[in-house]
Amino acid sequence: MTWESIAATKRQVLRDSIPAEWLIPDTIFPSEDQLDVTNFPRESGFFTENELKITSSPAPTILSHISSGSWTSEMVTEAFCKTAAVAQQLTNCLSEIFFDKAILQAKELDAYFQKTGKTKGPLHGLPISLKDNINVIGYDSTIGFTSLVNKPAINNSTIVDLLLEAGAVIYCKTNVPTAMMISETVNNLFGRTVNPLNRSLTTGGSSGGEAALIAFGGGRIGVGSDIGGSLRMPAACTGIFTIRPSSGRFPNCQSRACLEGQETVNGVIGPLAKSLEEIVLWARVIIGQNPWIRDPKCLPIPWRSVEMKERLKIAVLWNDGVVTPTPPVARALKETVEKLEAAGHETITWASTEHTEMLALLGGIFLADGGKSVRKLLEPTGEPFRPEMKPYEEANDIGVYDLWQMQVKRNSLCKSYLDRWNEAGIDAILCPTTPYSSVKHDKFAYAGYTCVFNLLDYPAVSFPCGIKTDKAVDTPYDDHQALSDMDAQIQNNYSEESVHGMPISLQLVGRRLSEESLLAMTDLILKSITL
Repeated sequence: MTWESIAATKRQVLRDSIPAEWLIPDTIFPSEDQLDVTNFPRESGFFTENELKITSSPAPTILSHISSGSWTSEMVTEAFCKTAAVAQQLTNCLSEIFFDKAILQAKELDAYFQKTGKTKGPLHGLPISLKDNINVIGYDSTIGFTSLVNKPAINNSTIVDLLLEAGAVIYCKTNVPTAMMISETVNNLFGRTVNPLNRSLTTGGSSGGEAALIAFGGGRIGVGSDIGGSLRMPAACTGIFTIRPSSGRFPNCQSRACLEGQETVNGVIGPLAKSLEEIVLWARVIIGQNPWIRDPKCLPIPWRSVEMKERLKIAVLWNDGVVTPTPPVARALKETVEKLEAAGHETITWASTEHTEMLALLGGIFLADGGKSVRKLLEPTGEPFRPEMKPYEEANDIGVYDLWQMQVKRNSLCKSYLDRWNEAGIDAILCPTTPYSSVKHDKFAYAGYTCVFNLLDYPAVSFPCGIKTDKAVDTPYDDHQALSDMDAQIQNNYSEESVHGMPISLQLVGRRLSEESLLAMTDLILKSITL
């Protein structure tokens, strides 16, 4: 079979996995020019009031209803499966569908509850979606390659076993870009995932299918991964929450990666959710299961309680010396800082001293194998490199010695950054998550604001700051002095009309392995800016 026929067959299998009763009737199917489809569930009449109540409730509320017996796991699971089916039809966000299995699992949980009067675990009956690279026995983890179709996983990723043991219901997997190394979610197998807030805009990558599903309302909490911004960029494009943890806090064992064996910069997993409290819930539950017993690279650090001081010292990275944030993001950062200062927090300007070197280093690290890892997954079916993967197609294998020298340089930069942090006496860094609120398809050109913190292995939260793009205010810069050719390109591509009304997210970065305090600081900041 050709790669095209493999892809076509796989897409048809995915379509056929949606129950007929959950296919949107032609009479109410949104037209292509309806860009925002997030109101479809409430306005279409396709959902019952009870389904809408379930899917709009935060995870703790859902769990409370289930544990009290007022909602069943089956009822909750069916509501999210139906909404996920609709999200797939409107945004192309899914890669694997197993609704039948999920509903069966929910019925088993209900039977357990009826028999014992107890819930199975802290996530009993809560549907959780998974990024495509997270393995579930019996289902593909294609990561966007046709050569990995019909090669189902024979083990669960460790995180899946932990979720199941906590009582969560696993119901679908979500689309990613080829190799999970593109900043937009598009591949030759499933095609492009679009942003449910505005379908002419990208949902980001690589956890873009996950972000689209959650933003649409087809899930409350999902699991994604991040090696260069793959949790934070999609969360920012869709106005939801996430945390990129330090390596070793959450288990990433037995998940699929394209650059398998590349450990100079470690990939990590983390949650995406509609609210910060749901991020904290997921993190506490996972760490509460002692994942270091199951994952040899997980660190034995239990969840720690944090006493948060009332006033923070926050370093503000206004730009990274390479790309200026587009006007709405720059405005949101400025207004957020003003609110923080008004609330009594101290802010200082943070220099981008090491950022340019870190970005150059990262590019070399990800291409160090000469693109062999990607090429070996494309060749079996003759699948071509996508244009976004051109650097991998043209890369040269640098050899072990040169890679070791990159690691020496990495260590030196990490030490320099840590020394500056200590000298400044700061609690956190506040900066853009991306230069964009979102951007037109094929225009997401820069991941520098996220990937530097992967190199440093610092935890980082992306959060919507409550400010939206306004075309009347966020007009292009006058006489902009570009910091680089990339900066000039991004500012030239900026269109205030195309992103009008989009939520804007910012990024809060903490010390390595300080996830608990970082989440607590994010909560304090959110309260400070919404007074």
